[in-house]
Amino acid sequence: MSDRIYNALFLCTGNSARSIMAEAILNLPLVGRGRFRAYSAGSHPTGKVNHHVIELLQKNRIPTDHLRSKSWSEFAAPEAPALDFVFTVCDNAAGEVCPIWPGQPVTAHWGIEDPAAVDAGEEETRKAFFAAYNQLHRRIAIFADLPLARLQGIALQSALNDIGKRD
Repeated sequence: MSDRIYNALFLCTGNSARSIMAEAILNLPLVGRGRFRAYSAGSHPTGKVNHHVIELLQKNRIPTDHLRSKSWSEFAAPEAPALDFVFTVCDNAAGEVCPIWPGQPVTAHWGIEDPAAVDAGEEETRKAFFAAYNQLHRRIAIFADLPLARLQGIALQSALNDIGKRD
């Protein structure tokens, strides 16, 4: 197995919920197993992480102190890490014109319903965040298990697209 560490960026419009959760999940030792360095960003970041995300991650014993809402322009700068993968996790960000990413990453769209858009009571909102978290966790676990050193070109792109279609 390769000792290479892959850089993955998760994008959403606000970078306050789904992309933040994805970053935190892939950076978990039991999920990414030290093979990945995950980041998140937004095209129009809110500037803060949604409090439901912080609550959910902390309940799952996932560190949150390093998480912050940031612009995707940080990852298009010359000093940014070379990216291997860029995933959009919301439909709005998938439809926007993205910057040129260092490293010529493989891109895929993994649309997840926006839990922050749920206009219901506190219990329903928490359920929506939990559902988004679970869906992201499943997809990211499948991604982390891919034999990346052996997949290239169309086979890799196809595998990433297939993951994005899973519920």
